[in-house]
Amino acid sequence: MIPAHPLALDRHRRLDPRRQRALTRYYLDAGATGLAIGVHTTQFAIRTVGLLEPVLALAAATAREWTARPVALIAGVVGPTRQAAREARLAADLGYHAALVSLGGLGRWPEERLLDHLREVATVLPVMGFYLQPAVGGRPLGYRFWRRLAEIDNVVAIKVAPFDRYRTLDVVRAVVDAGRHRDVALYTGNDDAIVTDLTTGLRLRGPNGRPVTARFVGGLLGHWAYWTKRAVELVRSCRAAAGRAVPRRLLQLAGPTTDANAAIFDASHRFRGCIPGIHEVLRRQGFLRGRWCLDPREELTIGQASQIERVHRAYPFLNDDRFVRPRLARWLAD
Repeated sequence: MIPAHPLALDRHRRLDPRRQRALTRYYLDAGATGLAIGVHTTQFAIRTVGLLEPVLALAAATAREWTARPVALIAGVVGPTRQAAREARLAADLGYHAALVSLGGLGRWPEERLLDHLREVATVLPVMGFYLQPAVGGRPLGYRFWRRLAEIDNVVAIKVAPFDRYRTLDVVRAVVDAGRHRDVALYTGNDDAIVTDLTTGLRLRGPNGRPVTARFVGGLLGHWAYWTKRAVELVRSCRAAAGRAVPRRLLQLAGPTTDANAAIFDASHRFRGCIPGIHEVLRRQGFLRGRWCLDPREELTIGQASQIERVHRAYPFLNDDRFVRPRLARWLAD
């Protein structure tokens, strides 16, 4: 259960360490088993304003200080191979466990070059592959690519987020056919199918001809950067139901979860208001002072605030306001 960590800024659009730490503490107390830092939700522009290392270091230090239990630290890694390897080395030095490698911006690279790129990063830090949806900068990648990716020794997980059932199944089949379904953990990033992914196993034949069931072990989601306590409860319920008849009450959460995500992530405007939407929810709960992003042009789209209010009222069982309210002052304490 890995939230994609946002970036807390003050009104001057500078890092607010106090509120950044508060978010990390919140996720850990809510029951998150990992943190993803330096990813899209953290804003890729942290690299151009000199915040990549401070933000990665702050999250790692806060996690170590706040809890004694194991926490999986995932660092977002972007850019051409030299940059990606450099970012992976930085993350490794700070104690991160894996690199979530985004292929965004490498759209013209042939698949063989992409695989070489991932192999190079994997020599520095274990790799989590990332199937990103085309609407936000990803590209279609077929079964053959994912089969070859799964064969890279130091690939330990794949975040599957094409927002497409056919392409999602391509990845699952590829991992099974490579004989690595026990070694490569599958994480959903399909915000439109979270409950489906977490409750549905795919029965396939492995390389030896024996049947195996491949499942998503959890998710790495910006959707889990807010209302995190409820998200943790959802994951636990889905895991408890794995391999059995899924309770109707659990299936009935699929629609509201997707509807809330659509409002907060601004699906109707091709996710333009995605990060401000997350910030708005966290602002309402008291974690952030404002919705500020590094890019002043990133703001809620027309009507998005009313949609966020709508889903908050319509699905009170999805928010964790009662969990947050009595604990907020402690999380914000220096």
